[in-house]
Amino acid sequence: MNIYKEMEKLKISTAQFENKSGDKEYNLSVIDKLAKQAAAEGSKVIAFHECSITGYTFARHLTKDKMLEVSELIPEGPSILKLSEIAKKHDITILAGLFEKDKDDKIFKAYVCVDKNGLIARHRKLHPFINSHLNPGNSYTVFELHGWKCGILICYDNNVIENVRATALLGADMIFMPHVTMCTPSTRPGAGFVDPALWQNRENDPTSLRLEFDGMKGREWLMKWLPSRAYDNGIYAVFSNPIGMDDDQLKNGCSMIIDPFGDILAECRSFDDSLVSTTLIPENLKLAGGYRYTKARRPDLYRDILGKEHQAELNVVWLNSGSKKEN
Repeated sequence: MNIYKEMEKLKISTAQFENKSGDKEYNLSVIDKLAKQAAAEGSKVIAFHECSITGYTFARHLTKDKMLEVSELIPEGPSILKLSEIAKKHDITILAGLFEKDKDDKIFKAYVCVDKNGLIARHRKLHPFINSHLNPGNSYTVFELHGWKCGILICYDNNVIENVRATALLGADMIFMPHVTMCTPSTRPGAGFVDPALWQNRENDPTSLRLEFDGMKGREWLMKWLPSRAYDNGIYAVFSNPIGMDDDQLKNGCSMIIDPFGDILAECRSFDDSLVSTTLIPENLKLAGGYRYTKARRPDLYRDILGKEHQAELNVVWLNSGSKKEN
């Protein structure tokens, strides 16, 4: 049996919007609005960015008590219940992010998949850093959605290439990659913050803002690595990222869907809250080079190398070297 003949084409959407820090009611209202639009276009799934429910960058200022206040239990927390209500109203599956706490007051960065019946899947970020009170997740996440095997990797998780390969080897045909990224300082040439004044003046001077967003501070950097994650592993990559101000940092959107050939199928190019939609084709999973390369692997050559004991070090340059309003 050819599994790809059993799978059906699937229309999905990825979105971007300017979230408000800590304002779950507002952020969920935008998720509601965009989910309605995606469903009207015929999409079965819509994906939003990392911490799209809570906001993200503001969390670097928060004490543990404040983090516990903004975090929720999963699946019984009010935001998950609201997401399920939105999913039922529009008959669409929704993926969105928030801070999670468990009953022992451990805090995680979570991303959930919800439909009209409630929680389908939850991923805890493997490499969290925005707040020292966050705990890392310790497992990969693979689940079925409309006949497709899906994975989730949050932001920095995707920079560690072994995570993407492992998720693909566990059977993922597509990987949701929610981010809050780009437009921050780094050791790489051309990186840096984008001046928020350009965002405030975007109607009068969209060109200057677009040049910053699309240059090495933003999209040009993204294109160095994101398409290769899809190409090398033969998967669909669903990338979501906010647009506009996230706390005091400006983000450039570029939410996009990339096919197993590494080609961009659809991309948000507006400064507005928006989404794009496209149809995933099962047969392309097997036609892509990544499928053949994965088949050609020889784990006997590198099993001991990849499994060698290693102490993880997480060094985020913009966070550790004097970002604005550091604690």
